[in-house]
Amino acid sequence: MQQGVGSGGAAWGQSGQHPAAPPQPPIPPAQGWPGTPPPPPHPVPPAGLPPVQEATGHIPLPPAVPGTGGAVLAVLLIGPAGAGKTTVARHWASTRPVPTAHISLDDVREWVCSGFADPQAGWNEHSEAQYRLARRTCGFAARNYLANGISCILDDAVFPDRPVVGLGGWKRHVGPALLPVVLLPGLEIVLERNAARSGNRRLSDEEVARIHGRMAGWYGSGLPIIDNSHLDVEGTARALDEALARALA
Repeated sequence: MQQGVGSGGAAWGQSGQHPAAPPQPPIPPAQGWPGTPPPPPHPVPPAGLPPVQEATGHIPLPPAVPGTGGAVLAVLLIGPAGAGKTTVARHWASTRPVPTAHISLDDVREWVCSGFADPQAGWNEHSEAQYRLARRTCGFAARNYLANGISCILDDAVFPDRPVVGLGGWKRHVGPALLPVVLLPGLEIVLERNAARSGNRRLSDEEVARIHGRMAGWYGSGLPIIDNSHLDVEGTARALDEALARALA
């Protein structure tokens, strides 16, 4: 009887293992079809230009935003009448990425309706007492906000040569971590902005010039000073944030 193919008989050798097939030469491409093209050479940029970067598919991240970020801060913005303290402080507080409150000393002082001691009528014991009361009220509000994780910015015309209206009083009421920044544009800018005010917020030109001259005493104090003579509100608020970031660093 003949053995069938695949029966494992002696026709395949005594060991029963299949012989290895000889290596086959590579099959040439069919007539008219080219072989595998070589990879294109890396582009060489013209002289003077940086080398071409290969695409990786990664999306580039935007640069880190400088400034105070999400830090909880207590800020005192100092400056003469017409410097733009209240407007800049409100804008800075409203554009931060974290909760921030704006507390204006002038607004708190004007909570007193009947019997308001207007400093325009002269600085006396009544105006001083109401100023001290307003400053304590602002300090209490600021500490309450800070205790609940909310930053705050206060604005006041703090004189460097007047202890009763001084920086030390603010730090006593708010805390030693208070960050003061001085906003001091040129006199002609202050006079122009003061002329646009109304009510008891508007001062005489002589008073504005006197206050501005006394504010110059902050130069050499070590406090950051921003001359916003040629800055709009947004640019001044950005300069304020950068100054605070440097103070934190």
